[in-house]
Amino acid sequence: MQFAKKVLSLAVIASLPMLMVGCGGDDGKNGTNGSNGSNGSNGANGADGKTSLIAQTRLVAGDSQCFAGGIKIETGIDVNSDNTLQPTEVNQTSYQCEKTLVNSAMNFNRVATFPVCLQISATCNTSDETAAEIVAASTDGMTLIYTDALKEQIGFTDISQLSAPLARGVLAMGGEPTSIAVKGGYALIAVDTSADFINASGDFVVVDIATQTIVHRRSIGGQPDSVAISPDGKYAAIVIENQRDEDLNNGLPPQLPAGKLIVVDLSAASPVDWTMRDVNLTGIASLYAADPEPEFVDINTDNIAVVTLQENNHIALVDLATASVTNHFTAGAVDLVNVDLTDNRPALIKPVEVKTAQLREPDGVTWINKDYFATANEGDLNGGSRGFTVFNKQGEVIWDSGSALDDMAIRFGHYQDRRSDAKGNEPENIEMGVFGGNRYLFVNSERSSVIFVYDVADPTKPVFKQVLPASAAPEGGLAIPARNLYVVASENDTRSAAIRAGLNIYSYNQQPAAYPTVQSVNRPDGNPIPWSALSALTNDMNNPDILYSIEDSFFGQNRIFVVDISTKPALIVDEIKIMDTNNVFANSGVNAHLPSVTNAELAAMINADKSVNIDPEGLAKAADGGFWIASEGSGAAASAASMNLIFKTDARGVIESVIHLPAAVNNLQINNGYEGIAEYNNSLYVAFQRAWAGETNPRIGIYDLAAQSWKFVYYPLDAYSSQYAGGWVGLSEITSIGNGEFMVLERDNRGGLDAAIKRLYKINLQTVSDGDLITKTLIKDIKPALASTKGTLIEKVEGVAVTLNGEVYIVTDNDGVNDHSGETQLMNLGRLF
Repeated sequence: MQFAKKVLSLAVIASLPMLMVGCGGDDGKNGTNGSNGSNGSNGANGADGKTSLIAQTRLVAGDSQCFAGGIKIETGIDVNSDNTLQPTEVNQTSYQCEKTLVNSAMNFNRVATFPVCLQISATCNTSDETAAEIVAASTDGMTLIYTDALKEQIGFTDISQLSAPLARGVLAMGGEPTSIAVKGGYALIAVDTSADFINASGDFVVVDIATQTIVHRRSIGGQPDSVAISPDGKYAAIVIENQRDEDLNNGLPPQLPAGKLIVVDLSAASPVDWTMRDVNLTGIASLYAADPEPEFVDINTDNIAVVTLQENNHIALVDLATASVTNHFTAGAVDLVNVDLTDNRPALIKPVEVKTAQLREPDGVTWINKDYFATANEGDLNGGSRGFTVFNKQGEVIWDSGSALDDMAIRFGHYQDRRSDAKGNEPENIEMGVFGGNRYLFVNSERSSVIFVYDVADPTKPVFKQVLPASAAPEGGLAIPARNLYVVASENDTRSAAIRAGLNIYSYNQQPAAYPTVQSVNRPDGNPIPWSALSALTNDMNNPDILYSIEDSFFGQNRIFVVDISTKPALIVDEIKIMDTNNVFANSGVNAHLPSVTNAELAAMINADKSVNIDPEGLAKAADGGFWIASEGSGAAASAASMNLIFKTDARGVIESVIHLPAAVNNLQINNGYEGIAEYNNSLYVAFQRAWAGETNPRIGIYDLAAQSWKFVYYPLDAYSSQYAGGWVGLSEITSIGNGEFMVLERDNRGGLDAAIKRLYKINLQTVSDGDLITKTLIKDIKPALASTKGTLIEKVEGVAVTLNGEVYIVTDNDGVNDHSGETQLMNLGRLF
């Protein structure tokens, strides 16, 4: 901590005069400096007036009590009357510690994403599945080396130009690389060569980074999982996990062979001469003592390794000099309070449940300093506490995040409800980095695909700083303070879902935090408003600072969100549940208003509390202050759940009417139906995403509210042009811009480097006739705006709105964080007209 940041402490000290309480004389006048002690009035009991009870204050910073700085107050008897307290004269010490002040002038922002498929194709035009799991850097920080277990190789990436990382080749490992660390010009890789769970084997491989060649290889007698190098470069520690077969005996231990830790002495100049010693970890855990499964290792400046035994819910400290366990202790358990423990289909995020005595089962671990370390409590066998914990070397829990990470995943729209019954946001790994005068912990959340950044100026009281978006399933993290960088390797790779494994690169700079772009406020109960899968956007007709969005069919009990865009990030300040309070929807089938809908089918869409389960894909503010909602069908015309319907609600979401398509049109529908809705001049305008059965172009439906009649025009889509064959182009939104003109959003169903079409067009529907093929005019190609986030270009741009002051906003749909990173981008494109 820089001394300049102690101005507050100095001011506090100035306001606290040195307390000199005389202990001699009738009025204390003979007590040394007794006049500063209220004239020494407490000195009447002094025997000779030669000694004084005094208190002195000292500025402290970076010690074991006040890590962020503060005041140390010492009291005692000034025996030698020298107006100060010597250490032997102090009989009581207390502290007034500063609160950690987060550096808001500096933030981490994503500057590049390197999809590792670039090692195969210059445009990632490949469906080969790759991975990036653990990442290390050359000593100059210019080259990243990452593990790709799927391809049984490591990869090299040049990041000398941060904005344009370059593929620098791969090197076969002859097995699955599981971890990597760097010493000087060498990369040290742990490689799993196991034939099966019983016949576990692995190699320790040393690679010359400059030449990308293997210079040494030796067997290490088991399946390795993690490798770390001591700060002084004297030792490496290799975790031999020998993991369980989860299909054997319900995955329960013991399943031998047992795991261990290997200490490598790196003092010799040549890797050939490096020596190894085994550290036995059996018999120390209270759970499955015969079968330790060490998971992760980190080393402090005293050459003490901290090792997590995940399934054993245990932690061991190993002195690398002696290759011996010096302490070990349980990782303990927590009570999960106000979390969601239920996987609902459709999703309902309800952070109101409790689970007691949940084992932490830590995975990743990092030393904060030589006395404290932090664990990412992912869980595996019986646990997972959804957070991270700070321990001291004695095994005492100093601080625990509780439900904070789940809460923030919910607040930022990154919570995956389908993991509610498992491990929630699932913190996978944790990394420590010192950036100038600031100390940060980075917690990688595997299922929410974010990194939570905490300031640990005081490691006993971490303070949340910011959240960073990542590609799906971030695994390994690496701080590179010399270049003000943090790097994360994300391992999920599913091209069809626009997910590519890769390296996420963040710069620590003076720019404002770019993410999140939207987050929610708390409900009255103190929990954040859950949200995700924003599938539409519309403006408020009276307030330029308010937009509305809506969640799609991934969620049940569908809601409209009120979004305040006057702040950055924008705030979801209210939620409006769509309700069939007056049985308008429930009765629509009975009175033949929707002739193909049965009561049983309606019941599947209407909940006991009269909320509804529909597929809202379009939203527009109605002229009377209510809402129009376009619900997309799912394909088969005979099913109620498939029907494309328009709902009219009042301002608080209560359904007032339901509008359906003519039967002849409804019978043509395919899976891709309504995607947007707008109201203009007493008519509704509905965009169909794709052409329906037997038709060449998608429809735009125009419904005359007064006459209750339909007409349809056809929209000419751009030709599909992605390098990834087999996709489509469709409409995703329609927005009135006045005078009978509308803005439509046209996009393909591809993301990343496969994305080709993300465009806004203008159409005029003022004087069209039924069956017309309309024309369009390009307003803006929004691909550059989406690419400006420096992440994987998001496929689903689903909402467009124009505020009262003419600014155009777009929003992306994160699919409920299902086969998605969860990233949501709400972007202001400015005035386009």
